[in-house]
Amino acid sequence: MHSFLDAKLMAKAPRKAMAERHVELSHTDCLEVVSRQFGLADWNTLAARIAAATGDDALPLPKGWFITGNTERINYRIGLDPTQPGTAIIECRFHRQGGIVLREDHYGALMQSIQADDYRGGRIRLSATLKADDADAGSIWMRVDKSEGKVLQFDNMMTREVDGALRGSTGWLERNVVLDVPAEASSINYGLLLQGYGRISAQSFQVEAVDAKVSPTPRSPKHLPRPTNLDLRSSVLSA
Repeated sequence: MHSFLDAKLMAKAPRKAMAERHVELSHTDCLEVVSRQFGLADWNTLAARIAAATGDDALPLPKGWFITGNTERINYRIGLDPTQPGTAIIECRFHRQGGIVLREDHYGALMQSIQADDYRGGRIRLSATLKADDADAGSIWMRVDKSEGKVLQFDNMMTREVDGALRGSTGWLERNVVLDVPAEASSINYGLLLQGYGRISAQSFQVEAVDAKVSPTPRSPKHLPRPTNLDLRSSVLSA
């Protein structure tokens, strides 16, 4: 039984069979046929899936950074942009019409983790310059932890109405996350995130302590301040 990894081998059979009937098919045509046998739209999508499985398209990671454990590695290519020095990228391997459907919670993330010692009791700012290409949502993010699995502060920009996640295609834009670091904090984690399809690029990361004059970046509250719309007469379009 062949798997998708055998696509190039599988493409030889129909080409040979058709040649015996004096019908000439190119190797590329046969690869397209094989791709459809696996439910994919085209050879480019299948080739990306093969590269993900074999690691043939792997990018070098910036020193001190790593891919998060929850990243959907088969869907995302992450590392240093080979065409632009000093630039990290996260890109979905598959295009939107390729036949591979990503759930809303599919994402890729690159991160760094540091000790909180130098920032406890103060405020910290993460900044970077970002660029999106046909992205569902791309952002920087930061999390302050008390211990493994105990989150004290978190912001990934996704719920911001202003200066939030980048969507679609954009030029280079600066984004910031500012969080308080409680006295009980043990680690600070931060990085780059892409949800869904597309590509996000990042340059010029900075992590710095800031004083009280710099306000924490706004986030949507977890709880409403008071009971709201109990008669259900007001509505909004779902996100």
